[in-house]
Amino acid sequence: MTAYLVNESRARMPELAEDGLAAAWIPDGERGAVRALWEEFAGAVYAHDDLVVSLRGRFIADTLADVLREEPETVLVVCGAGFSSYPWLLPFAAALEVDLPDMVAAKRRRAAELVASGVAADREVRHLAADLGSAADRERLAARVRELAAGRPVAYVAEGVLFYLPDEDARAVVRLGEQFGTTNVTAVSYWPAAAAGSRVLAEQRDWFLDRQVPADASYLTHHQLTELLGPTVLDLGPEDLQRRYLGRVDVAESELIPEYVAVARPGAAA
Repeated sequence: MTAYLVNESRARMPELAEDGLAAAWIPDGERGAVRALWEEFAGAVYAHDDLVVSLRGRFIADTLADVLREEPETVLVVCGAGFSSYPWLLPFAAALEVDLPDMVAAKRRRAAELVASGVAADREVRHLAADLGSAADRERLAARVRELAAGRPVAYVAEGVLFYLPDEDARAVVRLGEQFGTTNVTAVSYWPAAAAGSRVLAEQRDWFLDRQVPADASYLTHHQLTELLGPTVLDLGPEDLQRRYLGRVDVAESELIPEYVAVARPGAAA
């Protein structure tokens, strides 16, 4: 159920998120429960998840759109795909969504329903069940991507997943695009090490623990990201993204989940 929170957040700020499918991923019979869960999360943790998640998704979608304009044959790979909409919002040549088995099954089922009803476009989207914390699964994923891409450019996204992996695995996932062979952009979201003591993150950990979600988390520094992705990485936090899309800062980072998005494009200047 918590996977739907992201979509509920994006659906609450449609003009900012620019994700016309966000609400559609939530089945009609679950909408009331998801709204109630979102309100519970807002009361217990923070009331701005709609802002943070919409900014994150908008920046990633805009980055992908830029790449696609330059390379129309780009293949999209999304790790930690959840109920994200990128393959249906943008006309990629093909897409591969990666998540844990239960999530993959739910996404595949709902995608088929949305396509059959005409709500979502019929796109070439494949799904792969994998544990990103497993080196063997990462190798299997890389082989699958190379086969699917067949020499075409790859856009790689790891969204909302790094902080739930052990440090070594998180760093491996950041660099996973290197194994695809033709990756032309990497976009990852992460929590910065400087925010490890965040009050909002502490309240989220407590809320997650009540729902059997592990409290362990991984954090990265900008320096680590430049080591992993190269010196020209573009690294934006929630206040940066507010300035980019709102022209102002409405909510200070100290009051938000401090989720940053880092984008690296080989040969591009930051």
